[in-house]
This record gives sequence, C-alpha cells and structure tokens, in this order.
Amino acid sequence: MRKLLTPLFAAVVLASCGSSKVSEGISENTFEKAYKVINADELKKNLYVIASDEMEGRDTGSPGQKKAGLYIVNYYKNLGISYPKTLGSYYQKVPAEYMKKKGGRNLPDSENILAFIEGSEKPNEIVVISAHYDHVGTKNGVIYNGADDDGSGTVAVMEIAKAFQSAKKAGKGPKRSLLFLHVTGEEHGLFGSEYYTDNPVFPLANTVVDLNIDMIGRDDPENRGKNYVYVIGSDMLSSELKVINEAANNKTHKLELNYKYDDPNDMQRLYYRSDHYNFAKNNIPVAFFFDGIHEDYHKPTDDVEKIDYPLLQKRTQLIFATAWELANRKERIVVDKK
Repeated sequence: MRKLLTPLFAAVVLASCGSSKVSEGISENTFEKAYKVINADELKKNLYVIASDEMEGRDTGSPGQKKAGLYIVNYYKNLGISYPKTLGSYYQKVPAEYMKKKGGRNLPDSENILAFIEGSEKPNEIVVISAHYDHVGTKNGVIYNGADDDGSGTVAVMEIAKAFQSAKKAGKGPKRSLLFLHVTGEEHGLFGSEYYTDNPVFPLANTVVDLNIDMIGRDDPENRGKNYVYVIGSDMLSSELKVINEAANNKTHKLELNYKYDDPNDMQRLYYRSDHYNFAKNNIPVAFFFDGIHEDYHKPTDDVEKIDYPLLQKRTQLIFATAWELANRKERIVVDKK
C-alpha cells in the first residue's frame, strides 16, 4: 500500500442502505465447490514465490518485478485463463513517460497484468478484482519482500481467478465477465491503476465494481488474534455493495467487518491510498479489503513466515463470495450516491 505523503482534500459521504439480491440460475452446490478451491496451502505456495528474495522486492519496472509478473502470467496460462482479446496479451504497458508526468521521476517502463474470464450472459459488464504486485525493491542492499504488501493481495486475486475458472469448467461460469487486474506502480503513486482507468481495456461505463485487495495476510495491533478485515469505501458510491458484502460474510466465515477507515476524519486517509481510488474517482463502486498498519509495514521484515495463512484464506473466500454475487445477480449494482 502506498505511504501517505501529502494531504488529500476530498469530501467523503457515508451512508448505508439498500438490499441484496440473490444471484439466480446457479446452484448453491456450484458455489460451494468453487469456494472450496481457495485454500491456505495454495495461497502459501504462490506467496513463497511472489515474495521470495529472487523477486528482489518487486520494485516498479525492475527485473524482479518482471520475474514475478511472468510467474503470474504462467499461472493463468496453466489454468486456461486468457487475457482480454482487445489487449492481445496479458500485459498492458505502463510507459515510463506516463509515470514521470504523474510524479514517478525516473521509473522505467512497467506493465499491468490482466487475466480475463468472459461472462456467459452479460459479457460486456465487467467485475474487476485488483491488487498491486509491485513493492519497494531493495534499499542499501536489503530486500523488502512485501509478503503482505501486496503479495497477499496478489495471490488472493490468483486464487479467486482459479475458483471462478473451476466453476466455468464445470459449465457454470460467471454471468458477468471477470477482470483480474494486477497493477504496477502502486507504491510510487497508484500509477498502474490510474493508467488503466485513463486507458481502459473495457469501457468504464461497463465496469460494475472494483474489489481491491491490498494487505490481507496479517493483523494489526488493534485487532491482534481476531478474525476480521477492514472494508473501506463499500458504501461510498453504491448503497447495495456494502449490503452484498455483508451478506457474503454472513454466508461464509462471519468475519468482523471493520469500517473504521470509512470515517471522513480518518487521519490515515486510506480511502485514497490504494488502487481502488482510481476507479472510485471515475464513479465506479469499490470495496477495499485491508488488514491494517502493522509493525512490518514497509519494512524488510514483511516476510512470508509472518503471514497468517488460515486468515488469508478466510478473507480471500469472503472476497470471492462477494464477487460471485456481483457477477451472477440479475441486475448490476447501481451508483446511487455521489
């Protein structure tokens, strides 16, 4: 997650209303089978690669980040999940010049990675599940592996894609299309997600929602030992999204959903500090899933051994359940707030 460097001035209006609709035409058994595809061992296996020393901290445009990106691409290839046809590959180049104009100084060219499952009934409506796969690289010869930030979100997106693909292979693929978006440049200024929303592969008007995952593998001091997750921004633009997420939570692990950072007086300003914000500012409903600021945040001690893998699994399954409803319900959620 990006560090807070400058004050941000934007009004935040909070409210909660609306009702959840049940997805139609797909059996409970289909959902359960796909849901169970997500497991702690697979999350751990992928994270031990993504956040290994070999990736050298995955700084934007670095050889280590490109190695991590290739691992992600090969993962999708092996699952039989392709890329958006109009893009022509899994890679969306984010040019150095673009990032420099946005304040990225001397960053090299980098890439967003996009994997795509086309919807069976409403293919032009897109549910985005995002996470950044960059981190801060090395400093003074010390590798910052970023296992939680945002290795945890990266592998969660990969596992959610695998779960949806398993349903598709069983003949029960999602009704709406799913875009699995791994963005670059988050740590330097949310550059990859901003580039995507400035140059969308699919029209933003057709983008239903962005579920953004940035740090879901640990706990913070305030919630030590609890089964919880912070959910940020879920009712900022659509009264339905928060209701749908809460219903998914009640259906699954019944985590404690913490809305602390929805407070407009939040000094951390977390609503503005991860990739969902570039969707939100384009009037697309968002929910940002987060575990809090812990003692290893942006330190070289953010390592794979400290991840709580059973909790990572529960949070990933919650996000999958939320995405499942959003992808399969009869009507797309509406923007009814500003």
